[in-house]
Amino acid sequence: MQAAATPEVFVYIRAIMAMIIGLSLTRLLTGLAGIVQSPKKHRVYHVHLGWVASMFLFIIHFWWWEYRLGSLVVITFGVYLFLISFCCLFYFLSVLLFPTSIEEYGDYEDYFISRRIWFFGMLALTYGVDLGDTWLKGEAYVHVLGREYLIRNLAYIASCAVAAWTRNRRFHIAFVTLGLLYQISWIFRLYDVLG
Repeated sequence: MQAAATPEVFVYIRAIMAMIIGLSLTRLLTGLAGIVQSPKKHRVYHVHLGWVASMFLFIIHFWWWEYRLGSLVVITFGVYLFLISFCCLFYFLSVLLFPTSIEEYGDYEDYFISRRIWFFGMLALTYGVDLGDTWLKGEAYVHVLGREYLIRNLAYIASCAVAAWTRNRRFHIAFVTLGLLYQISWIFRLYDVLG
């Protein structure tokens, strides 16, 4: 079969991606609303909330990145499958942050620490797939992002490996805080938000 090069095909693919990304954001926002509605039901954990904020930014940033994808990439079924799978990673991460129930864990701290291998394993995979997504857009696009992009993703992957392994609260606080600050800085610098 031939690659799909028409703009209509990419609009169709973006619609499917938007549904999955929308479900991811819905999961995060519903989880946060549940905390606001019943603040005493489960004790919140600031590291967990930091990762919720980080995931929200990552999803929004991803969607902005994908906006111009149709003009950069010839869409084949393999590319389509890759992009849909990438979106599914965000949904899976969102569900890991806000599962259907945490009753068996008692609070968000116990839940988050007990699921850290899954969460950080999937987050590391997401940063790895993000590298593939960027290379898919071409050498010129990779060049625009510069060496910092590669170093950033590799640093996140390495930090995720440590976070999956350790229960050390100080490391988790430092990782989410520095990661969130860096993510905000990266977005502001990359997109000249204030300019």
